[in-house]
Amino acid sequence: MTQKPVPVMTGAGFCVNASKIMRTLIAAFSSSVGKKFLMAFTGLLLSLFLIAHAIGNSTTFLGLDVFNAYAEHLHSLGFFITLFEIGLLLIFGTHIAFAIILYFQNLYARTTRYLVQKASGGRTPGSRTMPYTGLIILIFIIVHLGDFHFIEKTTTIGDLVKQTLNQPVAALFYIVAMAAVILHISHGFWSLFQTFGVNHPKYDCTLRSGTLGLTIILGTVFVLIPLLALVWSGFLS
Repeated sequence: MTQKPVPVMTGAGFCVNASKIMRTLIAAFSSSVGKKFLMAFTGLLLSLFLIAHAIGNSTTFLGLDVFNAYAEHLHSLGFFITLFEIGLLLIFGTHIAFAIILYFQNLYARTTRYLVQKASGGRTPGSRTMPYTGLIILIFIIVHLGDFHFIEKTTTIGDLVKQTLNQPVAALFYIVAMAAVILHISHGFWSLFQTFGVNHPKYDCTLRSGTLGLTIILGTVFVLIPLLALVWSGFLS
């Protein structure tokens, strides 16, 4: 019996297959569904970061020493923190880019406006205000980085947080920004399940309750920090 020769992938064949795969991926992510999937995926990664950030920031409730110890531990990671920040920047930039693209595509496709907007079908305050809360969050991140990241630190991060949020204007800005975050993720969390096809009539109620509960927990943590810094002298002491 004659044995059939085993096909060997040549360099040219590999390049052709890689090119086909790349064209397929570009075509997929150029579609409306592909853009929504990428936006949902980056939103999921940002949500995980938000949860981790809330857990870390909750150490402010345990006192100045605990919060400073947490911050020092993060800074001790050195190069890994830098890599993480670069990755986070790329994820956030991708999320913003696709959000803008989808927003203008939807705006262009909407040839007529409805006279009455129904609350059914997923239309909530969170979904209706996504572009606006997203813009507020972007402004907040720029200000937040200017306040605590791109600054020469002459004191501990805990003292810096307390000094910054002791100012009524700064505290009010942070509270409003956190309210925008709450409104944004109140729809974003639920939208993730819809985009990934996880939602189902049998457990939609459970998913909605879970996402609402997570939103309330995160919102409480993030709003309490500037609020307590403003009204309670014993905060971070």
